[in-house]
Amino acid sequence: MRPPAWLLALGATLLAQSAASFMGQCLPVVAPLLTAATGVAPERIGNLSSLTSLGTVLFLAFGSPFLARFGPVRSLQMGSGFAIAGMLVAASGLWPALVVAALLLGIGYGPTPPAGSRILAATAPAGHRTLIFSIKQAGAPAGGALAGLLVAPLAARFGWQPALLLAVAVGAGSALVIGPLRAMMDSERDHARSIHPRDVFHPRTLMAPVDALRTSPAMITLTALAMSFSLVQGTLFSFSVTYLTMRGLTLAEAGFAYAGLQGAGVFARVFLGWLADRTGRPAHNLTAQAYLAAAAVTAYAFIPAGAGLALTATIATLAGFFGCSWNGICLAEVARLSPPDRVADATSGSTLFIFLGYVAGPSLFALAVPWLGWHIPFAIAGAQLALMAVVQTVILMRR
Repeated sequence: MRPPAWLLALGATLLAQSAASFMGQCLPVVAPLLTAATGVAPERIGNLSSLTSLGTVLFLAFGSPFLARFGPVRSLQMGSGFAIAGMLVAASGLWPALVVAALLLGIGYGPTPPAGSRILAATAPAGHRTLIFSIKQAGAPAGGALAGLLVAPLAARFGWQPALLLAVAVGAGSALVIGPLRAMMDSERDHARSIHPRDVFHPRTLMAPVDALRTSPAMITLTALAMSFSLVQGTLFSFSVTYLTMRGLTLAEAGFAYAGLQGAGVFARVFLGWLADRTGRPAHNLTAQAYLAAAAVTAYAFIPAGAGLALTATIATLAGFFGCSWNGICLAEVARLSPPDRVADATSGSTLFIFLGYVAGPSLFALAVPWLGWHIPFAIAGAQLALMAVVQTVILMRR
């Protein structure tokens, strides 16, 4: 018996999300080895993470014509191709090549949010929409956790460049597996949509995602809170392995703790998505989560040197549970609030601003570390999220 359409859609988008995240997290996971080999300061990994996010922003800003022309499944496959190219370029080991690789990885990740939302919005049962979106988004920390568990020990034993070949295999496998679903999920693509550069880079293409957000004031405030979350998550994802090795852990131990941070995000995205469906108040749930995330990140900021793996992994797990599990609730709420024919544009618009947070967070963190050390920048990341939660609380009380 053929599985229901929503289950096939969830499986395809979850696989694509996991693979994209796995590839995107490989560079931060091998950061201690990568920065040492290229002769740059450890905090420079933040610049690569910001460039990856910038690549995603570029796709979200200008990629809508490609998504409409080729359909969501083909767009996901094309994204895998860009990310694979990024991994191969990164393996050269040259810093200028790593800059190009980071951009390619970001462009490759770009189709994942809007394509996934378009597929799930058309198939997910209304009563379980937030849960299904959250399960799909759980692929992001799942991919990151696997990168920490697999790539870090491989890099420690064989070198960071050979370890990147595993990411190439993961990306290629994902693209092949979802291919047969094109007939069902790409059936409504617009064959006449122009992808000529003059149309792709036309101002109306850039404004379409932003205009879609304006259809609901609630989407704007939700996106602002999500952007604040992204500053925290981007910082945690970019610097955790490097930070934890400086707290006295080996690379393999830091990879394990990082996997705990990411793995907690997997469970939390599913559980908190289910909870949001049950309460029927996702915006309120997300605001409460922001307060808890701010507290957890502050604790993470002040892990003492030599604390040991058990305590460090526990604190990292709490930070991942509350600080890296908001995405599914946000995207499901954006899909619910947007007009049915603008779901992809609204998702692109919201995710564009979220990824601007991913660009800003690691870059500002990298600038701050030489002046303030590692503790204070993490604490500032938590403080700005707490402040945004206060603002969101006031807005919700006035509605």
